[in-house]
Amino acid sequence: MTIRLFELCGTDPQRIFSPFCWRIRMALAHKGLEFESVPWRFTQKDALAFAKHDKVPVLVDGDRVVVESFDIARYLDDAYPDAPLLMHGNPAPYVFVAAWTDSMFFGELSRLIVSDIPALLDAADRAYFVSSREARYGMTLEQVTAGRDARLPGFVQSLRPLRNALRGRDFLGGAAPDHADYIVFGGFMWARVVSPLALLPQDDPLHAWRERMLDLFGGMARSTPAAGG
Repeated sequence: MTIRLFELCGTDPQRIFSPFCWRIRMALAHKGLEFESVPWRFTQKDALAFAKHDKVPVLVDGDRVVVESFDIARYLDDAYPDAPLLMHGNPAPYVFVAAWTDSMFFGELSRLIVSDIPALLDAADRAYFVSSREARYGMTLEQVTAGRDARLPGFVQSLRPLRNALRGRDFLGGAAPDHADYIVFGGFMWARVVSPLALLPQDDPLHAWRERMLDLFGGMARSTPAAGG
């Protein structure tokens, strides 16, 4: 039975933009598992009632339903141990990478790109997204991202831990990528798909790493419709 992956998109079902969905897209490709992408949008909460969850990704594998990206990755390693592993040994380092990415990286990144997202959505989703995010930030989305060009160098500097972790290696996983790479890369794909803002200068080592990630699995990520580079 084909694996199904419920993924966040806007009016264009090809433009998957959730960073958490991208973690699992890359994880499935890493393990060589084919899957059916099921487009899901912000206001389609009822479509996930079977999972007793209200966010994506949701993975359905036969009679198994798995939610939350980290739990899905662990499930894939447990269910398909003969395919290349996503996580090696103690999961604690991957938990740390996810915690840093979700709290530090995404927190700053969202303040650079969030106002670009409504243009990808239909009227109902746009109204939901704008009202919920403006309530979260306590200001308009345009105010959130105001002056982003001036703030961009500080954001780039904040990624120094990633540069240090990549020193002397092609991927966070070493000579080959693993789930640590996919965790972080999800954020860069989020930005690439929704925003024209160029995050990284071309001489940044992270730019070279991102290019390698875009080329993985026959250029799966690179071929996805995107607003930026």
